[in-house]
Amino acid sequence: MRVLGLMSGTSADGIDAALAEISGAPPRLSFHYKGHFHSRFSAGIREKVLRVANGGGTSTEEISRLNFELGGEFARAAIAACRQWRIPISQIALIGSHGQTIFHQGGAEFVGGKRRIASTLQIGEPCIIAERTGVTTIADFRPTDIAAGGQGAPLVPFLDYLLYRHARRGRIALNIGGIANVTIIPAGAPPQEIFAFDTGPGNMIVDALVEWAKRGRERFDRGARLAISGRVNLELLTRLMREPYLRRDPPKTAGREQFGSAFAERLVAWATKHRASPADVVRTATIFTSLSITDALHRFVLPRVRIHDLIVSGGGANNPLMMAQLAAALPDLRIVPAQEWGVPPEAKEAVAFALLAYEAFHGRPNNLPSATGANHSTVMGKLVHGRLR
Repeated sequence: MRVLGLMSGTSADGIDAALAEISGAPPRLSFHYKGHFHSRFSAGIREKVLRVANGGGTSTEEISRLNFELGGEFARAAIAACRQWRIPISQIALIGSHGQTIFHQGGAEFVGGKRRIASTLQIGEPCIIAERTGVTTIADFRPTDIAAGGQGAPLVPFLDYLLYRHARRGRIALNIGGIANVTIIPAGAPPQEIFAFDTGPGNMIVDALVEWAKRGRERFDRGARLAISGRVNLELLTRLMREPYLRRDPPKTAGREQFGSAFAERLVAWATKHRASPADVVRTATIFTSLSITDALHRFVLPRVRIHDLIVSGGGANNPLMMAQLAAALPDLRIVPAQEWGVPPEAKEAVAFALLAYEAFHGRPNNLPSATGANHSTVMGKLVHGRLR
């Protein structure tokens, strides 16, 4: 089957589309990556997504309209991707769409004496995608895992295991997107020994601080230029490394609820009060991302599993300061980019949802309970039939 995966992450900068040709079934599943396409969100759509995802004022009407509007954006991205690849969309057998997360709380919490149940919400109406493309679409994967007692994340480990398992080398797949997450694959491990979790912030805090520092003219720190021009503020870094989330035992997930706009606004307020330069604050946040990752590995992974390779994907893989810090803190690991395995870092999450959709279409379990904390394996995703041809 030719399967097209669609992904919009926590940075909400746009939609990644990836094409894969998939056949067979585990353990003899054949997988071939074919192409990647990125479609940027307009400033207006991104503003609405970030405001809603960060808990800003909204209404059921706005969320309903945004759900359908984003469905149209995902459909347009799929059509544009096929046009670039010169493949008629009628030759796409299946679409797997992650959608856009606007809320995610993977576990129940008690706040002010009241219990808040676990829940997650991804929007980007799959009925719109299926109708406008004509292609059967599977979407809304995370709720099934939460219903089965899991965190609803991370889901990419299903792909990580397929791509990176090795009989003699222990490996960690690190994705530095808006949030940073790791998949731990011990040498020769069966699926039930894989574990994964979100280490904490990825690019999310840095991106927000760059927008503040550049007054909205830039969305991210290209080449870490702003961070490299600053100095680390040790007082601020020490405060950041005391974040309670970093000490929580896995399985655990994070998002804008922990490291979103409210978190960034507190950093801006601290910087203003202490007269810290924007460049210093961005550099400190960049180093914090790297140190929170290495702290998680030293705290939860390396004492338990012998690891040889750290395979890095996501936007953070293009940040030279983050990568240099990881190399300095993990001298015994071979750090390699994900593209060595044929899938470029920017395409990996979209590819993962192509694979998850393929397995769901065939009625096979597509979560890893050892990664999400679910009570059992389950088939994630809701199917919307394409137009009759």
